[in-house]
Amino acid sequence: MLADVITEFRRYQRLAEEGLAQLDEASFFARPGSQVNSVALIVKHVAGNLRSRWTDFLTSDGEKPDRNRDGEFQILEGDTRERLMAAWSEGWQRVLTTLESLSDADLDRTVTIRGEPHTVRQAALRSLNHTVYHVGQILYLVRLHRPDSKWLTVPPGQSRGVPGGYFQPPPASGR
Repeated sequence: MLADVITEFRRYQRLAEEGLAQLDEASFFARPGSQVNSVALIVKHVAGNLRSRWTDFLTSDGEKPDRNRDGEFQILEGDTRERLMAAWSEGWQRVLTTLESLSDADLDRTVTIRGEPHTVRQAALRSLNHTVYHVGQILYLVRLHRPDSKWLTVPPGQSRGVPGGYFQPPPASGR
């Protein structure tokens, strides 16, 4: 199970980062509506969530006392794309390093998130699901801001014959 969770975290990190690479600065920070988060805010939130959940994973509550979740939904002075992406990278590094340090024997151990007990298995799946939800938001916003952007999943009309469910360019015709 751990290997599968690690594979999925890596898959969605790659998808998100390929999408993020297609955005210019203005699109990264743009809010498509007053009650809609920008890509920058989603990046900031995912970074904060992963840092909190996966720091001292087995020994402290997943909601760290120094986390300011509400602040993750505000762009503050100094929140440059470079800094937000550095925090994003750190969050992903923490989750992957922690998961790689675990063994199957750890899966039934108990950890807490906001005081609620979870098995390691449950906490890992909860974090993966939460992260994938936000990666989907990022990819949707990339498409909204850049309708001409590269398809990172199966493009419309090309569902047949795509191995693994993810878009792969067709082989060269050899003409």
